[in-house]
Formats: sequence, structure tokens, C-alpha cells
Amino acid sequence: MKVNEFIVLNDFIVSRYTMVILPHHFHDHHYTKVIEEDGEYIVKMKPIEIISRSCYYYGSSLKGRKEGTKEIIGITHKPPIAIEPLNEIYVFPTTSPNDIRCVWISHMHVLKYEPSRGDTTTVYFKNDKSVCLDISYYSFVNQLYRTAQLRTKLSERMEARERKMQYLFRMDQTKDWLS
Repeated sequence: MKVNEFIVLNDFIVSRYTMVILPHHFHDHHYTKVIEEDGEYIVKMKPIEIISRSCYYYGSSLKGRKEGTKEIIGITHKPPIAIEPLNEIYVFPTTSPNDIRCVWISHMHVLKYEPSRGDTTTVYFKNDKSVCLDISYYSFVNQLYRTAQLRTKLSERMEARERKMQYLFRMDQTKDWLS
């Protein structure tokens, strides 16, 4: 179904192509506007429902991802979420995730950002699209950096585990060769 040139979907899973998830009000309903690299959609779900459903799709829960963020970088207020770390799908909220005005931004797609009039921030994405968000420049930068910290720490952990596995594999191969 199409509404005002947007494709309307009943559900949605965040992917590497998802850039931003915005609240969208339509006929007294709380929906979501999703902007992807190659299109925009209206989804008949709230943004937090899309984030939660996406976490489940990739094998975890939103609660589990929040607990992981707390364990890894100690953030509990407006935590960035590693929806799917292997595919580098990290998002961060602009307000409390339960706030109906909360926007979720994909960390990998942010190209640049700048303060705008009032207490807003304009975010430019890698595909030349942009959005003006109701978040102060300072808060936006803070959220962006927290997400970068989470990405870095998880990446370091995954690389360390991979190195350990390669070492153990080589040790096992050496043992077989010496036998």
C-alpha cells in the first residue's frame, strides 16, 4: 500500500541499509518513518517496537542488548544498541527510548552533523540525505561518541577472541604434527 508516495509496511527489520528511524504520526496512530539508503517507508509500528523486533530477529532481546551496553561501556541512560555487531548495525537514540519522540540513528551512516537553529542538529548521511533532529548538538555528539565507543570495544573483543581461536588452532595443528 502507498500513502503520500511512501510504501506502507506492517513490520520492519533494521538492516545495514537503514539510516534513521523516525516517529511518524498518521491518523491518530503512532507509526514510524524509516529512511534507508535507497528509499523511505512508513511502518505500522512504533520506533521502539522496530528496534526490539530487530534485536530478536538477530538473536537477542532489546533488554539483553541494553544490559550488554551497560556491561561493556557502563552506559544505562539512552544506551546505544548493538542490534547486530557482526554486520556493524549499531543505532543510538536521541531521547529516552520509551519516549514517543525518540529517533534512532544508524551510526555507520552518519557522514557529518552541525548545530541548527534553536536546540536542533542537522545530520547528513552518506547518501546525501539529511534530517534536522530535535536534539542539541552536544547531546548528539555525546550519543555518537558513546556508540563509537561501544563499536570499538565490541570489535576489540571479537578480534581478541578470533586471535585466541587461531592460536589454539595452530597449537592443535603443531601438536598433531609432532605426534
